[in-house]
Amino acid sequence: MSTFPIHPDCPDLARLADNPVDAVLRAEAAAVTAEDTAERDRLQDLNELEEAQQDGRGVTRRRFVTGAAATATALATTQFISTRASFAATKTGTLIHVFLYGGLDGLAMIAPADDPVLAKVRPDQLIPENGGIALQRGFRLSGSFAPLKKYLDAGQLGFVPAVTDPRLSLSHFQAADACNLGGLPGETGGRGWLDSLVDALGPGTAFRSVGIGSTLPRSLVGNNGAIALNSVGSFNLNGDQRFKDATAKAIKTLFTGINHPVQESVQEGLAALTLAQKLAADGYEPRAGVEYQGIGNAFRQLAQLIKGGANVRVATIGMGGWDTHENQGTQGGYVFNHMGELAGAMAAFFDDLGPAAADVTVMVSSEFGRRVSQNGSGTDHGHGGVICVLSGKKLSGNLLGRWDGLEKLDGGNVPEYNNMFNVYGAVAQGRFGLTNAEVDKIFPRQKYAPVKLFA
Repeated sequence: MSTFPIHPDCPDLARLADNPVDAVLRAEAAAVTAEDTAERDRLQDLNELEEAQQDGRGVTRRRFVTGAAATATALATTQFISTRASFAATKTGTLIHVFLYGGLDGLAMIAPADDPVLAKVRPDQLIPENGGIALQRGFRLSGSFAPLKKYLDAGQLGFVPAVTDPRLSLSHFQAADACNLGGLPGETGGRGWLDSLVDALGPGTAFRSVGIGSTLPRSLVGNNGAIALNSVGSFNLNGDQRFKDATAKAIKTLFTGINHPVQESVQEGLAALTLAQKLAADGYEPRAGVEYQGIGNAFRQLAQLIKGGANVRVATIGMGGWDTHENQGTQGGYVFNHMGELAGAMAAFFDDLGPAAADVTVMVSSEFGRRVSQNGSGTDHGHGGVICVLSGKKLSGNLLGRWDGLEKLDGGNVPEYNNMFNVYGAVAQGRFGLTNAEVDKIFPRQKYAPVKLFA
């Protein structure tokens, strides 16, 4: 029953029309109109609240790159990151989170070799001995990762099996959201885990949080501000090209010598704009022999920023196409080729960085894994996925974390032997030298239990 004034059951229904049927229809139409108006007002209020909350955050492209005419106003609302907002001593290095949307079949990436359970329930989805790569503790890595073999041999590539969290459902949306937030929305306040990590990383430029793509991922949404861009050259002032330099100069003049915190924010933002324009104008040539393809083009943007001195601290790359209910394959099929694209991109990235790779860690994860048994030509949603780590810092092994076998499955899924957010925290801790207490603050309502990852 509607809570609005005009309703079919109201006493004055008869005045709406002589015909009772027409009267009911008119009453229903009036009620629906009233409800729609109220809902529109509610959503408008929420939108205004969100806009107000955004005003205290660092510069996302949301305001600075919305148009030259509104640029001064946008910068006046402290869009760019101010070093005065830093919370701790500066940490060094870069952490890149690659998120595989769709639910990666972790057992297609790494799996215990010659396992009787796997041989029985997924005979067509096994990593073959011929072409697979041997890992520690009797595991085998898909041959699609051959491009990264030299980093595996150097102790810089490792894998954590059986990763999940009890809060993750088998809904793509819910699980991906929780993974990016570092918990449930109610626990995190909708703040991304990488944005929370930035709290501990100290002063930085406007490029310290970067999402490669057209929209900002949930992991970077929060208090510190972040930039989303498809390419380095796309970071710019919108509007007529003829007026961009003059607009930037006017903004700089307007916010110089005003003895206000916004001055520092604007100067940081304009410095970022200047650097992006310079990098774009100079062009970018990877190291000799390096070729980026497919998802590698996202890595190329980060290589250009890192090598160009943009001081990137955290960054994200998203890659879709992992929901493999059919035609999956592990010996040259779809999944094998898709993993090969990813591995090739990561190898090109580290090859391109050269010595700078020593300060970079790449973590690859997905919202969940797949069930242990095949469904025919594919696999269905399941828990117990895999996290891959490629780092300039030497790892403690190539098969990391806890593994207790597949003898006792969790409802047809790989059991949780390693909590996802403990692994996230351990990667960040190893990259930046964080304390346990600092990691605890990143993941609310969870007591951090370190996982040994680095040597």
